[in-house]
Amino acid sequence: MAKQFDVVVIGAGPGGYIAAIRAAQLGMSVACVDAWTNAKGKAAPGGTCTNVGCIPSKALLQSSEHYEQAEHHFAEHGIEVKGLSLKLDTLLGRKDTVVDQNNQGILYLFKKNKVSFFHGTARFNAKVDAGWSVKVDGPDAEELIAKHVVVATGSSARALPDLPFDEEQILSNDGALRLPKVPKRLGVIGAGVVGLELGSVWRRLGAEVTILEGASEFLPAADRDVSKEALKAFTKQGLTIQLGAKVTEVKTSAKHVKVKYTDSNNDEQKLEVDRLIVAIGRVPNTDGLGAESIGLKLDDRGFVQVDDDCRTNLPNIWAVGDVVRGPMLAHKAEEEGVAVAERMAGQQPHVNFDTIPWVLYTSPEIAWVGKNEQQLKKEGKDYRVGSFPFMANGRARALGNTTGFVKILADTKTDEVLGVHIIGPTASELIAEAVVVMEFRGASEDIARICHAHPTLSEAMKEAALAVDKRALNF
Repeated sequence: MAKQFDVVVIGAGPGGYIAAIRAAQLGMSVACVDAWTNAKGKAAPGGTCTNVGCIPSKALLQSSEHYEQAEHHFAEHGIEVKGLSLKLDTLLGRKDTVVDQNNQGILYLFKKNKVSFFHGTARFNAKVDAGWSVKVDGPDAEELIAKHVVVATGSSARALPDLPFDEEQILSNDGALRLPKVPKRLGVIGAGVVGLELGSVWRRLGAEVTILEGASEFLPAADRDVSKEALKAFTKQGLTIQLGAKVTEVKTSAKHVKVKYTDSNNDEQKLEVDRLIVAIGRVPNTDGLGAESIGLKLDDRGFVQVDDDCRTNLPNIWAVGDVVRGPMLAHKAEEEGVAVAERMAGQQPHVNFDTIPWVLYTSPEIAWVGKNEQQLKKEGKDYRVGSFPFMANGRARALGNTTGFVKILADTKTDEVLGVHIIGPTASELIAEAVVVMEFRGASEDIARICHAHPTLSEAMKEAALAVDKRALNF
C-alpha cells in the first residue's frame, strides 16, 4: 500500500534536503528520496556537493595547501621540515571521513525533523486523486503519494562528445577526487571552478598541470581586474593555462592520453598527459525521472521548466537547484529549497538572484557578488570604483598572504553598492559582508562608516569603500 505524505522531495542534495527540512519545520509530513550510495553500500545523502563536489574538493584543497606550505613556505616562519613525504592514501582517507560526516549529519537532521528518508531512485508514476504517485526503486522500494513534489535531482558532469568518463584516465570531478597516485602530467579541459580547483590540488601535490580553456579570456564571468590578477597568480604558481584552446581530438592508450587542439592562433598543438580531467560544465539529471509520463515540461537541454517561483507547468510540482535555470551553485539551491517549502505553506519568500555570491576556493581565493565593470559599462551605468590591495593590509602581511585586492563598484549618484569583487585570502568569507550590504541596498559609505576590527582582513573591505570616495587611509 502506498505511503501518503504532504511533500515528497526527489533528491537529497543541498536544494532537496533543505527543502525537506524546511517543509517539515512548517508542519508538513515529508519524505525525501535519494539514490547516492557510498563505498560501503550505505545511503549517502548530500548530492554532488557533499559526495563528489563542494565538500571533498575543499577537504583536498585544505590538505594540499598544508602540504605546499610545509614544502615551500614554512621556512619563511623559521620552521624547518626535513624528510617531507606525502601519504596520499591518508590524505584521501581524511577527505572520505569529512564526506561521511556530512552524509551522517544530513541523516541526523532528517531524523531530528521527522523527515522520512527513502534510499533509492524516484520517478513519477501518475497523477492520482490525492496528488502525485512517485515510485521508488532500490533498497527502500516503495510507492509514495504526495500533494506536493519537489524535483531536486541535481546535475552531472558533461562529457566530451564520444568520450565517456572512465574515471581512470578520462576523469570527471568524481574520478579527479580519488586518484590513487599523483600523476606526473595532468591535463584539464576547462578553466572554470572545477578545473582550477582540482588542477590546483594536484599541482600542489606534485603534478605538472596543463589547463586548456576554449574561451579567449580567462574567467570571463569575473571582473576583468580580478581575472587578470588570478591568471598572473596561477601562472606564477606553476599552472600552465592555454586560452583559446579548441580540443579537436582525444585518444587514450594503455598509459597516456593524447590531446590535439588548436591554439589561439589556430595552430595545431599536441598535449600528452597521464590523466585528463574534463571540466566543461554540467547537465541536469532528468533522465529516468518519468517527466514524460505525467507531462512535466523540460527544455531542449533537459532542464525542468519553472517560473520565477520554481513552479513547473503542473500543479504542486516544483523544481529547484541545478535541474532548473540559474547558476549551478549549492547555496542558490538551498535558497530555492527554503523558498519552495515556504510557498507551499502559503508564505511569500523571495530569492534575489542579484545577490548570490560566487566563489572559487583556489589560492588566492576569488569571490564576487553583483555586477562587474564590464557589465556596468555595457549597461551605460555611471559608477565609481574603490580598490584596496591586501599588500597594504596588516593582517595579510602577518599571514604572509598579500596577493590580491578588494574592489567595490558603487552608483555615482546614489552610492548604492552595485558589485564587490575580491581576490585574496579568505575571499569566500569576506564576500558575506558585501552580500548583506547589497541585500539592504546599502551604500559604500555604509561600509566605510562601519568599524572593522584591527588587524583583520575585513579592513580591506572598509578601505575599498573609503577608496570609492578617494579617501582610503592606509594606501
